[in-house]
Amino acid sequence: MTFFAYRTWLGSLLAGTAFLLVVAPRLTGCTVAETRPPKVCDTLGDELNCGACGHTCGAAESCIAGACVTDVSCESGQTVCGGSCVDVAKDSAHCGACDARCELGTACAGGTCLALPSNIKHVVLISQENHSFDSYLGKYCKAPAYSNPSCTAGPNCCEAAPALEPTGASPELLDDLNNAARDRNHAHACELDQIHGGLMDRFVVGSTYVHPPLLEQPCSTPHNWAVADAKSAAAYWAFADKGALADRYFQPIAGGSSSNDMYFVVARYRFTDNDLYPDSINSGCALPLPVKKISWKASITIGDVLLEHGKTFASYVQGYAAALESWKKAKVCPPPAADCPTATFPFTLACKYDAADVPFQYFEQFADVPAHMKDYGELAKDLANGTLPEFVYIKAMAFANEHPGVANISRGTKFVADTVAQIEASKVADDTLILITMDEGGGFFDHVPPPPPVPTVYDADGDGMAVPYGTRVPTIALGRFAKKGFVSHVVLEHSSIVKFLELNFGGPGAVGVLGGRDGYVNNLGSLLDPKTTGLVIPDGP
Repeated sequence: MTFFAYRTWLGSLLAGTAFLLVVAPRLTGCTVAETRPPKVCDTLGDELNCGACGHTCGAAESCIAGACVTDVSCESGQTVCGGSCVDVAKDSAHCGACDARCELGTACAGGTCLALPSNIKHVVLISQENHSFDSYLGKYCKAPAYSNPSCTAGPNCCEAAPALEPTGASPELLDDLNNAARDRNHAHACELDQIHGGLMDRFVVGSTYVHPPLLEQPCSTPHNWAVADAKSAAAYWAFADKGALADRYFQPIAGGSSSNDMYFVVARYRFTDNDLYPDSINSGCALPLPVKKISWKASITIGDVLLEHGKTFASYVQGYAAALESWKKAKVCPPPAADCPTATFPFTLACKYDAADVPFQYFEQFADVPAHMKDYGELAKDLANGTLPEFVYIKAMAFANEHPGVANISRGTKFVADTVAQIEASKVADDTLILITMDEGGGFFDHVPPPPPVPTVYDADGDGMAVPYGTRVPTIALGRFAKKGFVSHVVLEHSSIVKFLELNFGGPGAVGVLGGRDGYVNNLGSLLDPKTTGLVIPDGP
């Protein structure tokens, strides 16, 4: 074939293939004068004379069209640019293609240079407590259990709870009375035994874990297998209908609330269960036992990242004003909240502000700082005045956060619904994303096995071992930025929220700066509508 035809054929052959080209001077041929008669070199395809007589390609190279070509092996989704593997979907120096550099003030997302910041100006995270996905949404979802549907349109595209758990037991009805009647054992060791390496078969019977003497419930009990119906979980079912539901969102560590809350702030392990309390006002007032307190110094959190990029954040916590007043007057614990429905032990514990439920309180630079720690009652004022911080963490007292053993469901879902209604009626509604989740599964059965732990380079426990995931928890995105009636099957967790905040408020350069799971887990893009967000949020790492 002619050289023109050969070059056209070669271009078709290489289209879509990543190669690193090392190019020598391109000649159509040459002669070696020393030979008699003169010998003509093939400089287009001879590895010994590639591009010029005597120019030899390396052992792993081939001579194609006068150039020594090396096949560079990149990870899936990456492209060779300038001799390096890059992700053109998010590399601002190679956005969509090699050398397509984004202009100042824009960043690469989804292979497109987009202006920063995004249209999402506020993010509100409402963290309730201790329910697995199956316990609240097992009857909302309609796809057969274990069917792993790929569709994403509403309840027909997420798995229902099975009729029987692996040992053959049927579920109890989870309603107000059932929820308030007893706590479930959700200690780290118990949950790992319940999960049983992904078999999910020791929630009802079979656990070998010996529960602590102060914990009422054994690790295995029929009460762990309980599922709410359309009446008791009506609020969450309605939220799922109008927003985006994550059906593969897992608690980041098996075990209690406070250990999981750490992943909202630093995206990594700090301690197990509720072993540590923050060294802040009224810490331990909601627990009638001595507690070990800590205040971490010089620890970088998502709060620090936000402040570095000129953004603000605050926790709005029910009962904090009363706790602060009591502490300032006499450094004593406050009386139970007046609107708490019960007044006898152990329910008085649910009627007081609990510092251990506010993860930012564990860090010296934020503990009880007025700019970052507010009473829930201030939310309405800040919404009305347009002074809502960019990131908001909302926490109810236990009697309103749905915690089994001390709260019913309806009071907690009313707290969430009222909070959502306040935001939706405010002047910031159109630029606010609302996220609702549970801190952990509470020891309730869930039929979907957790994913493998993240690599220890991103997160490890105090012994350097991998940190095991717990069960799925219900998580829903609301507001105009959330997809409507959508079900995401992307694996997510609390650190995914941190990763999203880094990108949304700090840009691509801020992603992973905490050095924890924020550098590994999937982002929240699968829940969000890129037509409204402006900045395309990835649905992968």
